[in-house]
Amino acid sequence: MPFDRRDQAVRAAVEQGLVSEEQPVAALLDVTGIRASAAALRAAFAAVTDAPVLHAFAVKAAPLVPVLALLRDEDIGAEVASPGELALARTAGIRPDRTVLDSPAKTPAELREALELGIALNADNPQELARIDALVGTSTVRSPLGLRVNPQVGGGAIGALSTATATSKFGVALRDEGARDWVVRACLDRPWLTRLHTHSGSQGMPLALMTRAIGAVYELAEEINTAAGQQQIDTIDIGGGLPVNFSSDEQTPTFAEYARLLKEQVPGLLDGRYGLVTEFGRSLLAKHGTVLARVEYAKTAGGRPIAVTHAGVQIATRTVYDPASWPLRIAAYDSKGRPKSGASVVQDIAGPACFAGDLLAEARPLPLLEQGDVIAALDTGAYYFSNHYGYNSLPRPGIYGFTKGPDDAAATRFATVRAAQSLEEIVAESGGAQPDALLTP
Repeated sequence: MPFDRRDQAVRAAVEQGLVSEEQPVAALLDVTGIRASAAALRAAFAAVTDAPVLHAFAVKAAPLVPVLALLRDEDIGAEVASPGELALARTAGIRPDRTVLDSPAKTPAELREALELGIALNADNPQELARIDALVGTSTVRSPLGLRVNPQVGGGAIGALSTATATSKFGVALRDEGARDWVVRACLDRPWLTRLHTHSGSQGMPLALMTRAIGAVYELAEEINTAAGQQQIDTIDIGGGLPVNFSSDEQTPTFAEYARLLKEQVPGLLDGRYGLVTEFGRSLLAKHGTVLARVEYAKTAGGRPIAVTHAGVQIATRTVYDPASWPLRIAAYDSKGRPKSGASVVQDIAGPACFAGDLLAEARPLPLLEQGDVIAALDTGAYYFSNHYGYNSLPRPGIYGFTKGPDDAAATRFATVRAAQSLEEIVAESGGAQPDALLTP
């Protein structure tokens, strides 16, 4: 988010008590920034194709009903991968015809629900397709149905997020012996199978590799349509995965750059014959989130300053366990929420969890942090404060959307997206209602 809007929001959060001794952690979402990202996504693809495009937000990136409702208001649908995510999308008012179900482990009940609601559904494998066969029978199908394929183009910089490798668990492995012929025949035998789906990875994936994967699926669609003697495959779901720049405030690569590359490398995909579905998540929200935490203590060890905060592994799980892949930018603010000045000092930003590696940042040059100051973990709008890790029974922080006032921090308005988790809620979800459950036979 633009730093002036962020700085104003941080100061307002401190002044309005969202971050305090009693609530030492809070997460902020920039409503204006989210709307701008949604508009940029729509404009990017409108510039390269006249065909219909459904932009379906990957709910896993921010499973929060008010966020989904905000995106719905920006003409963004939902890509869901579980009954829970579908329930969130429906609660947010996202219509079935704006929803896509993807998952490598759908149960018969999930498949049945999707078909009853008319939700778009991408089958992951031959066994799942056989289940759909049984459910469809001879009845009319309302749901757009597709098949996920793995083009096996290789992985990106983060192996765990690369889904188009030779042995990925997702989709039908297109280069395996006999697989391509099976996919073509499976489609020809099922006239209601009208979509192909692929998703080659997320953070760490170069655009060229993502584009090559989509090109491979486009060529498969052309092959199926030629064999069918008509355009049976009418929609290609290109997934999401646009990487995010975590090193500065610049939003790069952009949706427009990606769309132009697709137009250049896979022109037939965008000539109007194929409808599109996209499933972006992180790239829509990451830049528009900030986690704030008060410095509880400032200390030194081995000559290095350490700022101990209440934001650690319970929020930034990936960063703590894999800091090389998921580095976080940290901004320093004083106790009143104003940008902190002064000479940079190499220091650690630590979380509250009971293990040594619970660090948001290590050996980071920042103005020397003191007790009562506030740190801001930037670019945390996706996957950070919404996917909680319950280490040490640390509570989930409150999440607040903000809109900037005309000039000063006092005019910044906050709306509660999700209230901070209470101790009573932690006890309740940890079996507190049946403390003696194991004491009786």
